[in-house]
Order: sequence, then C-alpha cells, then structure tokens
Amino acid sequence: MGIRAIVVDTAGTTTDLNFIEDVLFPYSAKALPAFLEENQNNVLVENCICDVQDIALEPDANLARVTEILLQWISEDRKATPLKTIQGLIWKQGYANGEFTGHIFPDFIEALDGYKQKGLRIYSFSSASVDAQKLLFGNSDAGDLTDKFNGHFDTRTGNKRFKQAYRNILNTISLSPKQILFVSDVLEELKAADEAGLNVMQMVRDDSQRTGDFKQISSFADIEL
Repeated sequence: MGIRAIVVDTAGTTTDLNFIEDVLFPYSAKALPAFLEENQNNVLVENCICDVQDIALEPDANLARVTEILLQWISEDRKATPLKTIQGLIWKQGYANGEFTGHIFPDFIEALDGYKQKGLRIYSFSSASVDAQKLLFGNSDAGDLTDKFNGHFDTRTGNKRFKQAYRNILNTISLSPKQILFVSDVLEELKAADEAGLNVMQMVRDDSQRTGDFKQISSFADIEL
C-alpha cells in the first residue's frame, strides 16, 4: 500500500474502552470540583472556564455552575475541548500520584517497535487532549512509550467524525492520503477518514461492536504492510 504513517485511535483501539469509562472518567468527575476551586486562577484553567461559559451560552455562569456543566459533559462523554483539557490536567495529577497506570493493549505495544524498524511514522488521534494522550502512553502498564510516536492530534485538529479533521492531519504531516493508514474501532471515524482518501481498517476487539464494510482486524498483529 506504500504506507508511510499510521494514525491510531485510542479508546477501543490502542487502549481498553473500559479503562477510559471505568477509571479515567470517574476519577476526573470525582476530582473536578476541588481541582477547579484550587486552580481557577491558573491561566489555562481560567481560559477553559471561559470556553465552557461560551459553549454553554451562559456567560455569567459562576464556578459552581461551570462545575455542574462539566460534570454533565463528562457523563455525556462530550467531545468539548475545554473539558478534555481540564480532564488531562486532572489525570496528570492521578498518574503522578500513582492512582493508576495507562492501559495499552499488548499487541499495540509489540507492534510499535516493528513499525519503527520499518521507518513508519506513528501518530495518535483522540478526542482526549494531546497532553492526556501523552500521559496515557507515557505512564502505560509497559512504561514510557512516548518516544515511539511522531505526534498526537486532538479535537483542536477537528471533529474525528468529519473528513476535514483528516485533511488537517494530511496538511500537518505532509503526506498524501494513500500514504496513511488510519485504524479505529468507530465506523463514523473510518468513514470520515475514507472520505478524505486515507487507507482505513476497523479494529474489532468485541463481538458486540458495530461493524461495516471496512477491512476488519482484531489485533495490530493482523496488519500486513
């Protein structure tokens, strides 16, 4: 296929969705009120609070109301940049305190070295912030994997379900669509990447998963390049 770069989704593809839903999300929800109270004057957090007010169309929302909105967004798994930024900051504390380590599927860990040996570039694309992705891979069960990656993309690149996001990735890494393989478990993401011209494969790790007409794999070991 002439593949020169692989872009991977995170939740459900490189990391277990249960880790996100059962560990990371509950931790961020529990820690959120105290974190906002303690860090509301931090420039980055303050900017996020303003962004929440703007997105919610509540410019006068006080800290308690902003906290309420963010907790609701967590329960909805809203792909909102200010939420993802704040979650990343909270998770940073959790990783630093040894509350948890980042779950990464063993087959992806094993595949990373092989990709590097073949001279392939590796990127991750997630609705989680770039910082959160670096924390996940930097504090994984297998240790620090960050040097295996050439870069990371998040919601600032675009909505993962729209082809423009993948066009933005193409422009950033300066490769043609057919030189990139995108791997995800989500059909809507694969459709968007396919519309942008990328090669796509669907990771199917669960029998109950929605599948479509895209080529399916159950492990990164199934990818032949």
